[in-house]
Amino acid sequence: MTESTTFSALELSELRLAAVETLGWTEPTPVQRQTVPLVLERRDVVGIARTGTGKTGAFMLPALDMVRAGGGLQVLVLCPTRELAHQVQEDTVAFARGSSLRATVICGGVGYQPQLDALARGDEIVVATPGRLIDLKKRGKAKLTGVRILILDEADRMLDMGFRPQIEEVARGLGARPQTLLFSATMPNGVHDLALRMTKDPAWVEVSPSGTMAQGISEIAYSVRPDKKPGLLVHLMQQPGWEQVLVFTRTKRGADALRSRLDKARVSCDVIHGDRQMRERGRALDRFTEGKVRVLVATDIAQRGLDIEGISHVVNYDVPMDPGDYIHRIGRTGRAGATGVAVTFVTASDLGAFRTLEYQLERRLEKVHHPDFDFAGGIVQERPEAEAPRSRSGRGMGSKAGEALDPEELAALLAHG
Repeated sequence: MTESTTFSALELSELRLAAVETLGWTEPTPVQRQTVPLVLERRDVVGIARTGTGKTGAFMLPALDMVRAGGGLQVLVLCPTRELAHQVQEDTVAFARGSSLRATVICGGVGYQPQLDALARGDEIVVATPGRLIDLKKRGKAKLTGVRILILDEADRMLDMGFRPQIEEVARGLGARPQTLLFSATMPNGVHDLALRMTKDPAWVEVSPSGTMAQGISEIAYSVRPDKKPGLLVHLMQQPGWEQVLVFTRTKRGADALRSRLDKARVSCDVIHGDRQMRERGRALDRFTEGKVRVLVATDIAQRGLDIEGISHVVNYDVPMDPGDYIHRIGRTGRAGATGVAVTFVTASDLGAFRTLEYQLERRLEKVHHPDFDFAGGIVQERPEAEAPRSRSGRGMGSKAGEALDPEELAALLAHG
């Protein structure tokens, strides 16, 4: 198919075409162009595509066209997190506009009764996290034998979270082998093995190789002393263009501590992590989406599944230990063709992990330093902060990354200050 393919050329139903028109979509994304016809042909599909490329539309638009209203549960989507499950369900409701098809979320952190009611009335699409679904299945409340399409979304993340036994348990309870669609941003050995085990003669769709990122995202790294991290973030929040900022921390305690520091600095913020109740997390997301707070501090629970327009900056407050996590974190900005900035804070103790990250990404991040926050020697003092260029919206944007210091030169700088 050519780059100019329209949705109508994908042989979707009139209802689906009307839904995407209502959403303001004019052309399918590459993953949608390649995947939709394969799903309509009832092929198993293994899709590899980075975050923000339209994967939900790629699998759900054609799946809805194969669902019979009133036929009970027919499409089951497994997701790694509650946030992603809710995002997929909301997108599904939008795609199903004009029909009587119903979609519900089955996940932990909320009461059982609404989910039991949805299963009892036979909602045609269920988007679930594995743990709660298996819980309801063992209670005899979730009958999965009518599932005709099984979709694994963000398979790499599910394996990272240890969900493989649960995925296989769900698959064993499906009755006749369903059409299986597996989507992942990366394809490590574990995901590749899972794909081979769960699909039959699949079509492979790879839109972007592992380690790539959305166009329009500028990547910058700041060297900083650990005790100066909050001050550096507050300083950056005072710069033009820092409008809606998503900050990732490694731990829940770190997220709460940063929120307290930002509150003291009178920077409006909220926080989401695994210790907060689902309603609290939902309220925090709503406040951030509606612009009532400028900063959302989150652990990796939010790195996938958040689809919020207008995030100007993503800040890796702690260096991600995995390149896949890095890609998903920064993919929360620069979505749908917009521009954005991804900033990573690097302390002296992060140097090894940071250099490894660059090596695995196969690119070097631009380094910027500020003498008031920098540790001795820094990561690379390529350019003072004042010279950082800006995007069209006034946000700081990077250019070509400079050369990193040789490890021996770096050690000498750190030793002698």
